[in-house]
Amino acid sequence: MPRRLSRREFIATSTISAAVGTLVAPNRRIASAQPTADRTRMGKPPLRLGLMTYNLAKDWDIGTIIKNCTQAKFEHVELRTTHAHGVEVSLTKSQRKDVKRIFRDAGLKLSLASAFQYHYEDSNSVRENIEGTKEYTLLARDIGAVGIRVFPNAILVEKGIPEEKTLEQIGRALAEVGEFAHNHGVEIRVSNHGKGTNDVTRVKKIIDYSGSKHVYMNWNCDGTDTEGIGFEAKFNLVKDRIRNLHIHDLTSETYPYRRLFELLREAGYKGYCDAEIKASPEPIRLMRYYRALFLALQNAF
Repeated sequence: MPRRLSRREFIATSTISAAVGTLVAPNRRIASAQPTADRTRMGKPPLRLGLMTYNLAKDWDIGTIIKNCTQAKFEHVELRTTHAHGVEVSLTKSQRKDVKRIFRDAGLKLSLASAFQYHYEDSNSVRENIEGTKEYTLLARDIGAVGIRVFPNAILVEKGIPEEKTLEQIGRALAEVGEFAHNHGVEIRVSNHGKGTNDVTRVKKIIDYSGSKHVYMNWNCDGTDTEGIGFEAKFNLVKDRIRNLHIHDLTSETYPYRRLFELLREAGYKGYCDAEIKASPEPIRLMRYYRALFLALQNAF
């Protein structure tokens, strides 16, 4: 007897079905979101811009995400799991294929951003997060997503647990999910995020503890990036592992976005810079201004 869908699964299924019906009519192809070939004064193409759906797009369905990103010439979408988009592990195989086709036909590359984390004192919680990561990795594979974001999220020295023990534990968990994801054609990207684990130097230790070539980083543009050994030194620690970025307020007078973009281009970075920005009553207008500033900071013309 077929399993009865939960309320959450039913909502997700309805959301995807509605998006498919609206966006994928017979003999109709969605206009490509690829921008014109802007070039920088250095003679190289600028970095590529995407949208992390946390905050600005948290309440958008798939149709709205594609429409707005296409109009604003964003090239990549990082879907935050558990948000209104309905792209969850409850989707059927057919629905997963539909999601993959919708984004492909729109000319948009796709990733997932989860909240799985591996710092917990309780081993059962760590195991639950590892297995949950694997489930969403298979979802990522099925919808054509290139990667999935995960967290370290804390060190527990206030509980008497040595910092290195927690970092090693996170690293071991990442080794397991990183290899699993690699075997399914997906990248695991750990973010510099959380209490203490927002420091890039600790993320580097976590990656080293994993011992895996297939654990990558999501550079989160955190305020601590300029502290300690310095911005460029931290960047150089992990530059060969960066596969995605979360960029925030580009008007910041304290965060060195222009230098970050220079370093990324010098390093041959091929991934996306995903805008994680606050909601706006005029989202497309905001996104267009954001893209213009993103290009200007790279001296694009």
